Amino acid sequence: MVPHLAARWRYFRGADASLTERSAWAESLISLANDLVAADRGNVEMVVECAATMDESDRPEPRLIDVVLVGRHPREHRPSVQLVELKRWSTVTRIEQATADWVHVSGMGAKKHPALQLREYYEAFTSDRGPFGNTEFECGGFAYLHNATDDSVRPLIGVDAPTGAYARVYTADRRARFLEDLRANFDAQGGAAEAVTMLESMGLRNTPLLDAMNWSRGDDTVFVLRGRQKVVADQILEAAAKVLPDPEHPALVPDERRVIFLVTGGAGTGKSAIGLQVKAQLEAQGRTVKYASGSRAFNAAIQEHVGYGDKQFRETFTYFSNFVDTSVPPVDVLICDEAHRLRDRSTNRFWTPEQREVWGKGPQVDELLDASRLTVFFLDEGQSVRPKEVGTVELIKDAAARRGADLLEYGLREQFRCGGSGSYISWVREVLGVTDKKPEPWRPDGLMHVEVADTPEELERIILTEAGAGASARMVAGYCWPWTEPAGEEKRLEADVRIGDWHRPWNAKSESYCADGVPPSDIWSVHPKGLGQIGCVYTAQGLEWDWCGVIMGDDMVRRGDQWVFQRGKERKEGPDSDIKRVDVPGSLDPKVSASSVTDDDFARLVRQAYHVLLTRASRATVLYSTDEETRRYLKKLVGRVEIHGLRPTWFNLPKEARTPHLPRANRRGKHKRRKSSGPDLRLF
Repeated sequence: MVPHLAARWRYFRGADASLTERSAWAESLISLANDLVAADRGNVEMVVECAATMDESDRPEPRLIDVVLVGRHPREHRPSVQLVELKRWSTVTRIEQATADWVHVSGMGAKKHPALQLREYYEAFTSDRGPFGNTEFECGGFAYLHNATDDSVRPLIGVDAPTGAYARVYTADRRARFLEDLRANFDAQGGAAEAVTMLESMGLRNTPLLDAMNWSRGDDTVFVLRGRQKVVADQILEAAAKVLPDPEHPALVPDERRVIFLVTGGAGTGKSAIGLQVKAQLEAQGRTVKYASGSRAFNAAIQEHVGYGDKQFRETFTYFSNFVDTSVPPVDVLICDEAHRLRDRSTNRFWTPEQREVWGKGPQVDELLDASRLTVFFLDEGQSVRPKEVGTVELIKDAAARRGADLLEYGLREQFRCGGSGSYISWVREVLGVTDKKPEPWRPDGLMHVEVADTPEELERIILTEAGAGASARMVAGYCWPWTEPAGEEKRLEADVRIGDWHRPWNAKSESYCADGVPPSDIWSVHPKGLGQIGCVYTAQGLEWDWCGVIMGDDMVRRGDQWVFQRGKERKEGPDSDIKRVDVPGSLDPKVSASSVTDDDFARLVRQAYHVLLTRASRATVLYSTDEETRRYLKKLVGRVEIHGLRPTWFNLPKEARTPHLPRANRRGKHKRRKSSGPDLRLF
């Protein structure tokens, strides 16, 4: 437990936990847990090193409560919380000519009475910025001195000691009273549901992007941004107010400055959340805004799942290649998500010969900059998965310099995908060799669940079980099998992905619905009937599900102490057949495995594709490799699987954490913006 807490401390605080902190966790937490069990309140949740408010980022030092006990009040039938200060003090004396507000602790010198610290925490925790907001709940606090006796810490419990709901002190002599008070404040059934509600309000449980968009129904507020996210969004909105003309009061001398924002960050750092929130707020101000992406799957998912029935809304989402026509007046703001997918030149198979003579002749990045007064790029160079994707920081810097534009750069670090588990993201990068650091065995961190399946049947069973219980879930795989076009007028899918006797189709290679209601590829990720097909990096990038089953093919296999990357070959199933099968195992992605792609670039692109696939889940990743040696390697790293209370299967989650994903919205006739009446959602 202590190494896990130390790792979380290092991630959130940016420094190692002190020996004092580690010792307190090892001793005091165990003692407190034993007392909860002794009081028959072992199901009460303990949240360790908990922030006092929903966002402490504006403070030089965050207010961290040693332990927050969360449960349900046995009489009031609402959430019950106790704030705990762990003190291993054994001897306390009064400071001469001073009140009990200050005491002398043996070996430590002058210290504040713990009740004074608890008072600050109590006032913050019960404020409207606290984790429970305006929800009614019971709250108190106490100092826990399990090593002390009443006589050894008399100044803390004397008649002039601080008083209040937060000011109780429990010593070893007061253990019987402590157990009684635990029973009085907490129901024996525990508080898993209340703890989940609290953690969600603090942004420690993910609200999926499409669900948050659906909740908003086009309102001005889509997400509540936090920390660095909010700083970046505020800067973009402030710049827009300065350089864009006021629609109602145009300036006599227009501001001709061009401003470019470049926001970088890894997968799950909240780039899309910022972009979508900024888009909503600028549109509410009457600005013209376009949201462009290089991902067909991402755009289609939003248009279909969120923008269903609302043509005006759907048309605000577009692609990088749609800004070649210089005769179209520029928009106020262009938001370019997944800018790492920029191409050198724009192309479109639907262009006429005349249009091809004129369009797509210059750099695509220049076309985007010409299309707006203020341009925002969100970019992660580690997610480039095709050879012709050229979006880099340097590319955008060079384009800004050519235009003499003001370039503002921001970096995002805090992790919001994969349950907010920075440990999981780092582990994935180490396992895949994205970094030079040797991978360590996976240590469950309470935020992500990881396991390795022995067979594809086992992986599918887990994914279908979780989906049947209400979770969002999909299976994805490396591009290691042929991808057959739907056959016949009814557009039947071929089971291309074949592992032994287990045969499943890819998501439909079609722009329309296929046999049995199978959805087209661009909405496979969100359609209820997409569960039976296997997705790839091109249909999964930019999206997420609660559970994701990832099949690693023979394009990336473990041999000894290194990864080996293999190009595959396909063959016709028969002389008169259009169906193809694997001839030589390996990558069959025509764009990545082409002979024109160097071995180094091939390895980089395959590695990054699996990095994308392994970071699509917000609760759990289930891995399977078609290669036995690779499977053994992964199982050794993941270790024995424990379905524990911190990240259980969907069936074992409290009902508050099992909210099924929302169906797509029918936005027809919803063009008018209105004040939000939905919940206060956070997107990570």
